[in-house]
Amino acid sequence: MDEINASMIRHAYQVAEEIGANAVLVYVDLIQSRENLGDLLRESHCVLAARNKNVLDELKTLNGDNDRIIQVPYMKLSRHSQVKVAAMIALSKGLIRRNDRIVCLSGSPKYGILDNLAVLDLEREFELLSSGSLDIAGQMAQPEVFERLLTIVLELAVEGKEGRPLGTVFVLGDHEKVLSMSSQMVINPFKAVPDEEKNILDPALKETLREFSSIDGAFVIRDDGVVLAAGRHLAPSVETSELPQGLGARHRSAAGITALSNAIAVVISESTGDVRIFSRGKLYMEIEKAK
Repeated sequence: MDEINASMIRHAYQVAEEIGANAVLVYVDLIQSRENLGDLLRESHCVLAARNKNVLDELKTLNGDNDRIIQVPYMKLSRHSQVKVAAMIALSKGLIRRNDRIVCLSGSPKYGILDNLAVLDLEREFELLSSGSLDIAGQMAQPEVFERLLTIVLELAVEGKEGRPLGTVFVLGDHEKVLSMSSQMVINPFKAVPDEEKNILDPALKETLREFSSIDGAFVIRDDGVVLAAGRHLAPSVETSELPQGLGARHRSAAGITALSNAIAVVISESTGDVRIFSRGKLYMEIEKAK
């Protein structure tokens, strides 16, 4: 396996050089060889994505000063979704840029091998980036909050609630405008809770979000991660040919609220468990679970 992984890494560098790619992104959970890891850590244009905390700790032991290491949710995602999630987090951290072309290596933890090499052109992959709008990273006051929200959403999408699929909407940022364009459907369970006890950066809050996800309506989250409300009815909704066919009211309201504010909306589809991110009224990214 080490020989195959080493060969895939060599070919990724070769492809990157031939096509003028700006970076190589590698899922390193599958790499057992310390020599291979060391080589990747020394490569200045390599972004290392890790799902396993033990792997992250080992990387920090090998090179604690490397700022090109990112943590991604430990989820069963399709290969393409693995790449998109890692690219999204790297973009939010400023490790790659909106007009970059990157070479990505990913694989399945089940087989312990890098088996997928893909070239990602960000301007083509993420529709918003090619529209002339500001990229989504420009909407993030605190990128670590978005990263934590994305992790929570993916985990909730996979785990569900009490064995049943879970569907809900999270709206992050521009909270004053979002609140002014939405209404409370039920008593807000977060209203009297101190800010320090309702921040999504606190790992313990995930279970609370899971419990309140059964309430109709959306969660509204401040830029710094504080959950201001659950059960909000998002009044704006869009009917547009730019949205894929088959998306229901939850997705239309997410598109609508982001069209009229500087917020980002993340939606879990109750029917499929897929996750969709909306920004500036458009579908920015779709993350599909592994089938």
